Formats: sequence, C-alpha cells, structure tokens
Amino acid sequence: MSYLLLKTEPRSYSFADLERDGATVWDGVRNALALSHMRNVKAGDEVILYHSGNESSAVGLAKVRRGAYPDPGSDDERIVVFDITPVRRLERPVSLKELKSDPAFSGSDLARLPRLSVVPLSTAQWRRILALARG
Repeated sequence: MSYLLLKTEPRSYSFADLERDGATVWDGVRNALALSHMRNVKAGDEVILYHSGNESSAVGLAKVRRGAYPDPGSDDERIVVFDITPVRRLERPVSLKELKSDPAFSGSDLARLPRLSVVPLSTAQWRRILALARG
C-alpha cells in the first residue's frame, strides 16, 4: 500500500464535494512528475486530501477505489486518472506551515515543490500528519 497527498483548490473541488459525491475521478493533472506518481497508484492506496490556496491545509482522508488508468477524455496516453472515495475528515486541518516546520517533511517534495499536486508520502510522513491532526 502507498500513501499520497493530493492537492486541490477547494473552490474547484473540495473534500466536502468528495463527501457529497461519494467518489470522484482524480483527473486534470498534466505535470510530468505528478503523472509519474499517479501511474503507480493502485486500488487500496490511501490519500490525504489537501486544500491549496488560502487554506493550505491537509483536511481529509480518502481511499483509492480504482488504480491508475488512461484518461478517457484524453488522446495522450501519458495522461492517467484514478478513482477515490472519502474516508473521513481529519480531526483538525494540518497547515502547510506545520508540515514545513516538522522534521519529518524536510527535503520532501511537499516542502520542496509547493506546486506539485500529487505528492507521495512515506509511512512515517503519513503517520505524522495523522498525529498532527489529532493535536
């Protein structure tokens, strides 16, 4: 099992939208590095949904329902998507400031590449975000 942090602008698609919808196709990614991470996504992988923009916080947990597959809306074979379902909201949002100041994230793509929309997390980083969310 792998862990990912997915960034989304909440005005475009928020964790509340995912809760309302019950599932969604994670699409719209065109960055080569993010797509590289997406190609490795498998059913059962776990996801932290992160609101970018003014919120800049990890807000909820989701699970991959269907692993990476070619984007049916694209003729470009490099473009992939996957399906996620909501699990639960975090007990409290975990801000980017908290994550950047935590030693568990020093040198990670989350801290180094702030515009990367799909960020793999180590088991230790996953657990740390969950611990921070508990307060």
